[in-house]
Amino acid sequence: MDAQIHLQDPHREAIEGFSETNNNKPMSRFHSNNVLQGLKNNLAFRSKWGELNGAMGDLGTYIPIVIALTLVADLNLGTTLIFTGVYNFVTGVIYGVPMPVQPMKSIAAAAISSGSDFGVPEIMAAGVLTGGILFVLGVTGLMQFVYKLIPLCVVRGIQLSQGLSFALTAVKYIRDIQDFSKKSKPKGERHWLGLDGLLLALVCACFIIIINGAGEDGSNGRETDREMGIEERPRSKGSKLREIVYSLPSALMVFLLGVVLAFIRKPDLVKGFKFGPSPIKIVEMTKHSWKKGFIKGTIPQLPLSILNSVIAVCKLSSDLFPGKDFSASSVSVTVGLMNLVGCWFGAMPCCHGAGGLAGQYKFGGRSGGCVAILGVVKLVLGLVLGTSLVMVLNQFPVGVLGVLLLFAGVELAMAARDMNTKEDVFVMLLCTAVSLVGSSAALGFLCGIVVYVVLRLRNLGKSTI
Repeated sequence: MDAQIHLQDPHREAIEGFSETNNNKPMSRFHSNNVLQGLKNNLAFRSKWGELNGAMGDLGTYIPIVIALTLVADLNLGTTLIFTGVYNFVTGVIYGVPMPVQPMKSIAAAAISSGSDFGVPEIMAAGVLTGGILFVLGVTGLMQFVYKLIPLCVVRGIQLSQGLSFALTAVKYIRDIQDFSKKSKPKGERHWLGLDGLLLALVCACFIIIINGAGEDGSNGRETDREMGIEERPRSKGSKLREIVYSLPSALMVFLLGVVLAFIRKPDLVKGFKFGPSPIKIVEMTKHSWKKGFIKGTIPQLPLSILNSVIAVCKLSSDLFPGKDFSASSVSVTVGLMNLVGCWFGAMPCCHGAGGLAGQYKFGGRSGGCVAILGVVKLVLGLVLGTSLVMVLNQFPVGVLGVLLLFAGVELAMAARDMNTKEDVFVMLLCTAVSLVGSSAALGFLCGIVVYVVLRLRNLGKSTI
């Protein structure tokens, strides 16, 4: 079945060869060892600092939406941290790449803009319905069929539009004062100085650029000679110093700086901490909740989940990690299961996302260990601090979050650089423009498909003349 997920295991061929020549011996032990070795490889850190740094690459999207839903819709932050922590760890084990766990943005937007009219029961109903549809598309193989059918230039258009959308939102976070508790206009331009000033954001951005550059391959953006199998050459003191500087976990350091500044901005935060996990209860969803959730949440979210959370993620993962090609069906199934389980208990509806994958890769994430360690941290915070953690997040410098989101968006947009023909670029840019202006990935996708088909028919007509 297409939904089957293959673990990456370099010893698979050797073990399979052994099984062929030892048919008279029981193979269950070798199969078990094969699976355990695959799990171990999927969680292995390619670079200690690189993986820890990469874990920060998706927080620019995650934190603002979680804060907004907690303040506006009374989302249970503790429950969300616990479930998303488990999601992070499991996806790291399964896929072996920094597969992100992100909020479902259209559902979150509906909750933030609607207020009490679209509360927790409606949010969770929308998540369950969206997850259920994605699960069915995955197990039936329909998602894989759609993935193979969609032209690459249209996928690139969706990726480019999402990347630019993240980058533009990040610039707003950096430039303007934001109030995540209200979906309203910014409260004014950000001051240059201060613990959440424009100067702080610009310094953090320059620091990340100096450390990571444009995002070369390898540990924290670079492959060492040892990793490439090249004999190491003697290096001067200057080159050693540059190597130390370039190996710094830039995103992790920027995030920790933000945490420190949050406590400096409001020193009495510790007094408000309530230790222990938040109570986990089953959310009661009425007939009205299911109806509202489907109309205002599932319908706008489903196209975005199919295009960006499944199709674009599969394509981007194959671009960034050659040899680790995941079926669209398997990704669709995992997204479906996350929501079919967690939403019943009040956990935020979640999906994967090409932007999160690009951001974590940008900052050095190369294995499933990257998101697994992030999952463990979320799980611990959810069990120890629960909902009281929102006080810290609410004081976190928004400009610093904007910087992290900016680089994630740029990295995702850069995936479109492989479009070489004028026709492909034309379709991609048209798809991007419609998606951005109409604020709808589904509308941009539809326009891209129509234009692609028209161009192919036009070329077919030319060839018959």
